Amino acid sequence: MPALIVRGISPEAMRTISTPLVEELASICSCGTDNFTIECLTTTGVFGGELVPSFPFIEVTWFERGQDVRDRFAAAIHQQLQSIGIEEAELAFIVYAESSYYINDKRFGS
Repeated sequence: MPALIVRGISPEAMRTISTPLVEELASICSCGTDNFTIECLTTTGVFGGELVPSFPFIEVTWFERGQDVRDRFAAAIHQQLQSIGIEEAELAFIVYAESSYYINDKRFGS
């Protein structure tokens, strides 16, 4: 945790930035790189009766770390995407409550 769920960006493109991206995000979050996962979903957009490329969109699921960390996290992702030619993408944070998150049958943090 955090986990990045990526749509509209090829796994190959994400692979090229995955190491520097995770290193930077780990520094921002003050945690180890082994806390991160990146999942690339294969998606196909549909518009006007045509198949179109999916718009680049990243969902970040995590435990809240505050506005400053969230802003820096988003900026780091944006800069890494720009480095591979993706100028426009959207990003959304989905926050988990520790009391509602389980690892196997154990509540996180208990």
